[in-house]
Amino acid sequence: MSRFANLEFGSESDGESHRHGTGHDEPRCLAQAQSAFEQADFEAALRAFAKALEFNAHSIMAWSGQVRALIELGEFSEAKLWADKALERFPEEPLLLAAKAVALARLGDTDAAMTFSDAAVEARGDTSYVWLARADVLLARQEKRADYCFDKALALAPADWFVAWLAARIRAFYQQFTLALKLVQQALGARPDHAVLWLMAGQCQYALGLMTAARTSYEQALQLDPRFSEAREALRTLSNTGLGAKLAGWWRRTRG
Repeated sequence: MSRFANLEFGSESDGESHRHGTGHDEPRCLAQAQSAFEQADFEAALRAFAKALEFNAHSIMAWSGQVRALIELGEFSEAKLWADKALERFPEEPLLLAAKAVALARLGDTDAAMTFSDAAVEARGDTSYVWLARADVLLARQEKRADYCFDKALALAPADWFVAWLAARIRAFYQQFTLALKLVQQALGARPDHAVLWLMAGQCQYALGLMTAARTSYEQALQLDPRFSEAREALRTLSNTGLGAKLAGWWRRTRG
């Protein structure tokens, strides 16, 4: 079944909560969604945000979180669709305008993306995510002004590892791995016990050809979470890459 089959279309009447829910269900679902997002389990985050909307179809955090999870999953067309659904209810909500801007930018419609990003900023959207989204759009447009937006986002949350990690993910998406590594190292300064951050550090180091450092980062991630399958697979890939390089070197020597 498609991951989108059970997403909330907001069909319930205004003010009505899910008939099986209680007043505590929405906060519980939102907390589960945020926890899953922080673990880079975007599938689980998507399901939890959708569940939160079953209990409160007016939850801005659930609507925007759902769109952002879809973006992280690379489902940009679906993210745009759900941003449009949410904006039918909340046409001036900065988080939704910003999220739609990112979806449009990653789909290649950078002019429309800039329009929505402008609207997000103008709608009193002085939050870290609005500025991260603007940086995302500007990187898609290959504009250097993106650096200012990253700085603005980080300044609004100076000790928040989560914002630094999100910024790193954006830089990495646009293959700016040196800058992404710097940001994820900043996040690790606040959360050295978070395996997901070590995994991303290793991924950036691997992309930069820093194989020894990448191995150390992957191993650190596995020490913190021995069941972390992504870190284990990354370490296996790194080992295979190393073996391939050794074999290539041997072949060149024997042919020389």
